[in-house]
This record gives sequence, C-alpha cells and structure tokens, in this order.
Amino acid sequence: MPEERKKSLVGEEKSLVGTEQPLADEGKTLPAAAAKSLIGEEYEVEVGPVAHGGHCVARTEAGQVLFVRHTLPGERVIARVTEGEEGARFLRADAVQILQPSKDRVEAPCPFSGPGRCGGCDWQHAKPGAQRRLKGEVVAEQLMRLAGLTPEAAGWDGTVEPAPGDKVGPGEVPAWRTRVQYAVDAEGRAGLRKHRSHDVEPVTHCLIAAPGVSELGVEKRDWPQIATVEAIAATGSHDRQVILTPRPGGRLPIVELDKPVSVLRIGEKDEQVHRVHGRPFVRERAAGRTWRVGNGGFWQVHPKAADLLVDAVMQGLMPKKGDMALDLYCGVGLFAGALAERVGDKGAVLGIESGKRAVEDARHNLADLDRVRIEHGKVESVLPRTGITDVDLVVLDPPRAGAGKSTVHHLASLTPRRLAYVACDPAALARDLNYFSEAGYVPRRMRAFDLFPMTHHVECVVILEKAAKGV
Repeated sequence: MPEERKKSLVGEEKSLVGTEQPLADEGKTLPAAAAKSLIGEEYEVEVGPVAHGGHCVARTEAGQVLFVRHTLPGERVIARVTEGEEGARFLRADAVQILQPSKDRVEAPCPFSGPGRCGGCDWQHAKPGAQRRLKGEVVAEQLMRLAGLTPEAAGWDGTVEPAPGDKVGPGEVPAWRTRVQYAVDAEGRAGLRKHRSHDVEPVTHCLIAAPGVSELGVEKRDWPQIATVEAIAATGSHDRQVILTPRPGGRLPIVELDKPVSVLRIGEKDEQVHRVHGRPFVRERAAGRTWRVGNGGFWQVHPKAADLLVDAVMQGLMPKKGDMALDLYCGVGLFAGALAERVGDKGAVLGIESGKRAVEDARHNLADLDRVRIEHGKVESVLPRTGITDVDLVVLDPPRAGAGKSTVHHLASLTPRRLAYVACDPAALARDLNYFSEAGYVPRRMRAFDLFPMTHHVECVVILEKAAKGV
C-alpha cells in the first residue's frame, strides 16, 4: 500500500407488498373536510401476500386496501379497522376472527399478544419456519420493486437463516432480546407499547427477553414517576444496566432489582444520559475482543448477532494485508476492529460515527490498534473532508433510513474492490442497491438473518463489486 494512502486514512401499479411504507407521507389521506372514520368497521376478507411491516395485504369488496395484522397469507378472516377513513390510500386493521386458518398458524404462546395488545411482536401466531419464509418474501419483493433485482441477481438463495440456537418448534419462542425498553403506565406498571400507540400493555414477562434481562425482575416492581425503563444484559459479561426516564418533574426512585445492576437516567432538561450508580457502560464480547458500550449506546440486540455479522462481512470482503478500509456508521468499532486485525500493520482503517459517546467508546476499544482512526460526525459530511480518493474495502452499516444516494455515489467514486452493506431494513437496502447500480456496483453475494424472531425485522448482508464492463 502506498504510504500516502495509509496516512490519509489513519493520520491526521405498484406491488401491494411495497405500498405499506410510503415513508414521509405514511398514513396521509386524500384531502377532505370531513372524511368519515372507518375505525371499528369490520370486513370479511381473503388475505393476500405478506407486506413489509408485520402485516398482510387484503382488499375490501369495494377494492380498498387493508394492511391486516395477526393474520397469514391465504387465510379468511374478519378484519376490524384500527386506522383510516374514507378516501384513505389504505386502511390498517387487525384480524379479530379467523374463519379459515393457515397451516402455518399456531396459538400465540405469549399471553400479551393479539389484536389491540402488545405491539412488540408481529408473528407470535406463525410457526418459526413460516416466519422466516415470510421475511424472505418481503426481502425478495423489496429487492424487485425498488432495485429491479431477483434473488439470483442479488446473489441470494432466498433463505433467511436463523441464528445459532434459535431453531425452535411451533409454539416455542427463543429468548433473544438483550435490550428491552419497557414503557410505564400511569399506575407505575412496566409493560410494552401497543402497536402504533403510546398506550401501555402491562406485562409480567416478555417471552423474547433474554435471560439476563428477565432475571432483573423489572416487570415485578412498581415504577412511580418513571416513563420508561430500558434494561440491558450484556453478552459475554455479567454487566446489567437499567436506564430510567422520569416523567416531567418526577423523582428517581431507589432501584432495587433482583440482580446487581448499574443505573443511569435521562436528564429532563438536556435529554442526556447521566450515571446514578455503577458503571456508565456495559462490556460486550464479540469477534475475540471486549467492547465498551456506554450510556445505552447501540449494540446488536441478539446475543449471536455481532459475531454472525462480523463473520459474514469478513468472509465476503476477504481483506488482505495492507488494505485500506472504511467502516461507516461504525458505532463502537465492531467492524473496524475486525478489519484492523486482518489488514495488518501496513493496512489502515478509518471509522466514521455521528454519536459522540460511541466515538469515545470506539477509540477506547481500539486504542491498541494504531492503524485505526475514528472520526466524529455524519458520514456525508466527514467523508468528503478526509481527502481520501481511493480505498480497497468499505463496510457500511447505516441506520434504518439507509445511506442515501449522495453517500453511495461518493463511495463508488473511491473505486473500492468490495463493499459490505449491513442492512436492518430491506426497503432502504433495496433503494441503496439501486443507487449502487447507477454508480456501477452490483451485488455478488447476499445473506439474510433472522436476528429478530417473532418480529417482522430481518438483517441482511450484501457484498458488492464493480460491475463488469458492458453489464
């Protein structure tokens, strides 16, 4: 690698399945002075394909589109409208009676699941294998609708892979969620929000919560004057943490839980995280290293996710000694660290992250690797200022909205040998893959992982390379 390159881095009719997420204008209706509300209206409908967002598509006899939760493709149900009015582009509804069930239906194992109840899970009523098939159908539809890609063209076999240990039988639930944000109702009871609502469904136990969260006993005590309680159970250490958000003017209670725990609070005026007692961070373990994650900062929620994603990204990128690499939206440095181990002393890695505390943690976590530099700021602002004109490898793990056209085109101008795109939203992924195609980069391999069982979320890793001339 030329020394100047290293210095620049380390130195100084649309498918129905897609219409449920119009993004900026979601839920808007046709302008009308007094459109009639249809909330509470019931329709007997034949349920069509799954849609992105944890529901399926149906139509009323009049042809109006319904996005129906608590159902499965092929079922005949009574759907009760929960949102919408005459003239709306679509209505939202719950399946309140199943007339003809799917063979993939099971009785929801969670007692708090169902129409009008907890909104944390979308597919409690579906067999685990069926959930993964549904997610695969959504990913495939988004790729075709927004990027014009078939699974084959994306280098994907169409399957959604379960995380190790998550293969469970019908009616069983893997306890995977290492971070749970409980809402607290007016009576001080911890629970979870109802779907698309601020209302709280009190719970005595969340089935998808990891054992380290459940053992804290958050649901068993009262939380007077508290709005939310976020419980965190680190993977690879015994660190446990709760982050409390008091109600306006509320006082912080004395926190006594079933296990030792550090306590942080969100300030009412500055909305910053403040330490009450214990460590202000938890220690996570992944990719052969220990990672400090402070103030409730981002870390993959599934205990197997960090290692699984690092392996998928590194296998796809195949880093070489001396490579120069970018880790964009780098968080506390997970991919930057994995890259640095592989590019060696003559290589270099630049990470960019907008969260100030995450940058501090990343610099701490990777302090032993002088070939890594972490910059603070938004990717679209910082990257052009670096003066970097070419790189070998890129990892980008953007937030749910995706990276966007300008960032994608800038990355393509750096002519990387390979890029790895880690995506938590298939619609944003597909849009960005379309931008990459415009800039001359195409997917060579793709994998999808079920890192959020019982919910509609799915994680994808795509490896891109420059398209062959004439393609």
